[in-house]
Amino acid sequence: MKSILMVVAAVGVMASGMAYAQSGAEVAKAKGCLNCHDMAVKKMGPSIKDIAAKFKDDKGAEAKLTANLKEGKGHPKSAASDAELKAALQYMLTAK
Repeated sequence: MKSILMVVAAVGVMASGMAYAQSGAEVAKAKGCLNCHDMAVKKMGPSIKDIAAKFKDDKGAEAKLTANLKEGKGHPKSAASDAELKAALQYMLTAK
């Protein structure tokens, strides 16, 4: 009985430490992407649909855009983690 309780406690501790994975749309909203980008309309920056269309056939688009966002090249530097950038870019690059 004691060992079962220890296993349950260990699983609970591990589960509570797991990070919640946000969707790309949630990250885009939380990190302020939607302040400058709209899904269909150009605001300060191009629309998300225009970004997706521009990089539609570019297999290295995610890596290029991640580097630009992290370094602040042609876009304000992003304070997002690698996982957040990946989620947001996958959301944007697959927009229809």
